[in-house]
This record gives sequence, C-alpha cells and structure tokens, in this order.
Amino acid sequence: MTTNLIVVGAGGFGRETLDVVEAIGLTEPGRIRLLGVVDDAPTDQNVGLLTARGIPLLGKLDVLMTQPQEVRYLIGIGSPPVRAAVAERLDKSQRDAFIAIHPAATVGSMSRIGPGSVICAGAQISTNVTLGRHTHVNAGSLIGHDTRLQDWVSINPGAVVSGDVHIGPRTLVGANATILQGLSLARDVVVGASACVVRDVPSGVTVKGVPAR
Repeated sequence: MTTNLIVVGAGGFGRETLDVVEAIGLTEPGRIRLLGVVDDAPTDQNVGLLTARGIPLLGKLDVLMTQPQEVRYLIGIGSPPVRAAVAERLDKSQRDAFIAIHPAATVGSMSRIGPGSVICAGAQISTNVTLGRHTHVNAGSLIGHDTRLQDWVSINPGAVVSGDVHIGPRTLVGANATILQGLSLARDVVVGASACVVRDVPSGVTVKGVPAR
C-alpha cells in the first residue's frame, strides 16, 4: 500500500529527511507518495532549494491539518523543543506519523523505533534499542545495545551513544560527541559537539568538553 506523506520543515534537516524518503522510494518503489513540504516560516533560500529539486511547498502547518486522515507526516526539524511543540500540535489531528529509515542505516534485533523517527544514512542502531516518538538519528551516528532514547531526542552526525544509556525527552547530543556506557541524561540536556560525557547529566543542563562539564 502506498503511503501519502508530507514533511514538516523546509530547513536543513527537513531536506535531509526528504533525502531519506527519496532513498526509501528508490529501494521500495511505490511505497511512498511524497505530497510536499509544509513550513510556517520558510526562508527564500530553502524555498529555492525545494523548487530546484521539484518538491512543492504546500503552505503552513495548517495545510497538513486539512489533509485526509490517511496522509501521514514526518517532522524534519532539528531542534528538539521545536519538534516537540510541532508534534503536540499534530497530535490533535490524530493522524499517524511515518517512520523513515534510510536503506543505508542498520537496525539491530529487538529494537523498537517510535513513530515519526528519522534514521539517516550510515546510522547504526544496535540490539534491543528503543527510540521514542519523533527521534532523529543523524548520519554516521552509533547507538549501543540496550539504550533508551525518549521522545524528540536528536543524535547529531557521528555521535556515539554507548550501551545501556538512557536519554530523556528533548535532549540533543552534538556531532561527534560520546556518551559512555550506562549513563543517564535527563530531559532537555544539550551535549556539545565532540564532548565526552563521563557522568550522569541532570535536566536542563548544557555540557561540553572532555570530560564534559
């Protein structure tokens, strides 16, 4: 059955999400019919980039709300708090979010991927991993065994999350950062790029450096 799909967000990660969707379409022809993109405040540059690849900008987020109930969506917005706010708006429409896993990503046995999640090319997800709703696992990142990511988490390119780690809602792990095994990061944490996290991190804290502080 073909899925009619709209991507939310015309910015950088929105267009990366389009790449994932198009890659799925190449390996599974007919699985997805991309209707276009919605964005409440697209820049002229991003509109031009969508136009150049032949993808229509349908209008603001409210356009998605008017679509038939079977139309599904992906939120291609990199910021976890903004993504969470958009998801809460869309929850009211009671429509289903799509799960987009790039064909060049790997997902291990007994892993569970939440609705709305986007897994980019080269990402590696190990065994018995749980991803919450609308999680983003960027290109080349690694999620170790038995790890739990809650809703709206972003794992940026090249990050390594070791085994048995727990990451709370709306947390962002920066590019090339490392989270050591067995640690817990609470909600709304920001881990700076290339940081090495060696201890638990409480809610609302930004850490950076090696070791991360």
